[in-house]
Amino acid sequence: MYLHIGSNLSVPTDDIVGIFDIDNATTAKSTREYLKAAEDEGMVTAAGGDLPKSLVVCCPRGSWQRVYISPLAPATLLGRLESKRIC
Repeated sequence: MYLHIGSNLSVPTDDIVGIFDIDNATTAKSTREYLKAAEDEGMVTAAGGDLPKSLVVCCPRGSWQRVYISPLAPATLLGRLESKRIC
């Protein structure tokens, strides 16, 4: 299954490690350092040009970790995940 995270971008649900509120997550220095390192390595992708609301961390099998910055709220993304698992 895939999760639509904004614009025309979807990620495989099996690859998702976590979905985080961007405001809460970026208050920690270690998270800011992680995001900076991920950006420097080219692992960050913006899923739309709107105000970012969540971080979706993915780790595809056999590939490098990816961080997606989504304009959708974490609650919206989690709701979509839960509705897919019920079906």
